[in-house]
Amino acid sequence: MNYNFSYLVNFQYLGFRLHGWQKQPNLKTVHFFVDKTMKFVCKGIRFKTVGVGRTDAKVSSTDYYFQLFIDEQLDEGFFVKEFNINSPSDIRVLSAERILDETFNIIQHPKTKEYRYYFSHGEKNHPYCASLLTGYLDELNIEVMQEAALLFKGQHNFKRYCTKPTEETKVVRSIDECRIEENTELTASFFPEKSYVLIIRGEGFLRNQIRLIMGALAELGKGNYDLQFIKDSLNPNTDMDFLKTIAPASGLHLHKVSFK
Repeated sequence: MNYNFSYLVNFQYLGFRLHGWQKQPNLKTVHFFVDKTMKFVCKGIRFKTVGVGRTDAKVSSTDYYFQLFIDEQLDEGFFVKEFNINSPSDIRVLSAERILDETFNIIQHPKTKEYRYYFSHGEKNHPYCASLLTGYLDELNIEVMQEAALLFKGQHNFKRYCTKPTEETKVVRSIDECRIEENTELTASFFPEKSYVLIIRGEGFLRNQIRLIMGALAELGKGNYDLQFIKDSLNPNTDMDFLKTIAPASGLHLHKVSFK
């Protein structure tokens, strides 16, 4: 089904009350609200929206994109204004840009994604933090977690860091950046005095891969794993079960999508 025009729409959303991007029956998803808003803004105009990728329930994004296929040309500035007037308060469009390359496909086009996982440790956080960062009650050894995070950088077999992989799942992936540092960017008056962020960047990630990596790092920080365990988990030849500790979704944010 062909459309006359195509646009790349950049937007942000807080995912805490939403069940991820993809539409699902009887659930409030990002895609559901995007299309619902589109029906107000572009009444009577045929359109289709395709997201840059799936996100889990409660995961947020400061830099998400969808490709808009539509039969009528948009006034980009008017569209952004009208979309934000009609959209829920936890979804905000930043820009809309017409795509002139008819071969552009938002799913297949090469890109890198940077995710950030925000967390704190050692105390119960203010309830308002729940939508933005994970608060581990245990004391975590941040130094050893920082050392272990570097082990994930590069090309590895991540079969143990994937939920229910099939024989067709490409488990060998490359991670361009993986590090833990003190969080100074995402702040609020109700945040704990000190919090941290796992920064991880790559071309593509497996289902729950980042949350499983964060879960393993947290177990390491608690003293339940050691560095050798993390190294062995990346070796497909070691005798080890799939990892099961998945970090809570609300601490995860899709921070930046870069199209090549």
